[in-house]
Amino acid sequence: MDRTDLSLIALRRILRATELYGRSLAHEAGLTAVQLRVLQIVAETGDCHPSDIATRMGVSQATISVLIKKLEGFGLLERSKSETDRRQTDLRITQAGQAKVQTAPDALQQRYVAQFEALPDWEQAMIVAVLERVSGMLDATDLDVAPVLDSGDILRPDQR
Repeated sequence: MDRTDLSLIALRRILRATELYGRSLAHEAGLTAVQLRVLQIVAETGDCHPSDIATRMGVSQATISVLIKKLEGFGLLERSKSETDRRQTDLRITQAGQAKVQTAPDALQQRYVAQFEALPDWEQAMIVAVLERVSGMLDATDLDVAPVLDSGDILRPDQR
C-alpha cells in the first residue's frame, strides 16, 4: 500500500471514530457533541452569555444562537434577560440539562486531549502542524468550527 492510501485510511479512521462517537452520544444522550459541549460550558460557568460561549468555542454568534435555540427547545437551557444589562441574555442550565451533562458518555475530544497533553511539546507541535496542513489540503481552514469532535447534527431519538 502506498503512502497516499495509508493517509486516506488514517483520515477515514478519524472520521469513523467521530461518527461512531456521535451515534453513541445521540443514542445515550440525544445530543450532538457540540450541543453537549455548550451544556457543559453553561454548567461549568453558571449564568453566562451566548457571546461568552461563542468566544470559548471559537464559533460565530449565529452558530451559538442556533445551538441555544435547540437546547432551549429540548428543555435543557433557559434564557432570560440579564438583570445587570438588559441588552444581554443570561443562560442557565435546567435540571434536565444538568442530568444530560452528568450521564453523557465521555466526550471523544476529552480522550484525545488527555493523550495529546501527555505528549512532549515537540510531538504536540508536529501533530498540530500536520493537522493544519491536512485542513488546508481539504480547503477547510476557513470553516466555522468548535474544538469539538463531531460529525454533524444528530437528531434526538424521538425526531428520527
